[in-house]
Amino acid sequence: MTTSIWFWIAFHIGVFVAIGIDLFTFHRRGRELSMGAAARRSVVWILVSLAFNVIVWRVKGPHHGLDFLTGYLIEYSLSMDNIFVFVLVFTHFRVPPRAQHRVLVWGIIGALIMRGTMIVFGIALVRRFHFVLYIFGFFLLITAARMFFGKHPAGDLRETYVMRICRRILPITSDFHEEHFKVRLNGRWMFTPLALTMIVIEITDLAFAVDSIPAIFAITRDPFIVYTSNICAILGLRSLYFLLAGLMNRFIYLRTGLALVLGFVGLKMITADYLPLPRVISLGIIVLILGATIGLSMLKTKDGTTAEARK
Repeated sequence: MTTSIWFWIAFHIGVFVAIGIDLFTFHRRGRELSMGAAARRSVVWILVSLAFNVIVWRVKGPHHGLDFLTGYLIEYSLSMDNIFVFVLVFTHFRVPPRAQHRVLVWGIIGALIMRGTMIVFGIALVRRFHFVLYIFGFFLLITAARMFFGKHPAGDLRETYVMRICRRILPITSDFHEEHFKVRLNGRWMFTPLALTMIVIEITDLAFAVDSIPAIFAITRDPFIVYTSNICAILGLRSLYFLLAGLMNRFIYLRTGLALVLGFVGLKMITADYLPLPRVISLGIIVLILGATIGLSMLKTKDGTTAEARK
């Protein structure tokens, strides 16, 4: 079923209007988001995405509605893993909370462009060469294994390849200059540490997109569903960051859950032609995995300390 161009246009108008309203209300506050405000905004973004899901369900049918919901859930849950790295990056650069907001806004805009481009090329590749799905499936299994058995990235970012290259080729000031990405000093334009932070955030999102976008190809190859579920998940990422940044040490089993989800999706992608799984069952398995690991995490750390802290 081909999606009408007007549906595409309406979706993008809605996205830009929603971002505009969110930015306007934030600047009107005049201060960084509190955890309570971030929670309310996160709920609003989720409700907006679910409302769009209802529209997809009615316009394109129940199958596409379930595909969108499953894809959105996968992408939204994987975006939580981004937050681990965002916390490390912002902590390393000592970025003030209000400046973090600006980096995340531009990061979202960059993610819209990058992921849209990757989805277009990915779908064209899958349609032309069906065997690519098996490659994606094995790639997701490898990613799942690395996530399950590996540790999270270390907090020291000084020696990363990206950091070395950026510091070598870009003139960067030693101090922040409010929320500016570049400033003019002694007649010379220079980038601020905030600009370097944004570059690292964008490259980080690109790396995560390489993992997350193939995952949704196991659910659907409909360009509209793949794209919109990705974008809806990204739009709520900024509020989710301010909500969860201070609580990430409590989600001790989250990466295990995400690894299991990626492993399941990878197997589903490889076996889809031989052992097709109903959409409802796929959605149920993903919800069960995420619900169980998040619930166990919160139960294990209900006293506010992690297992490592208690050793």
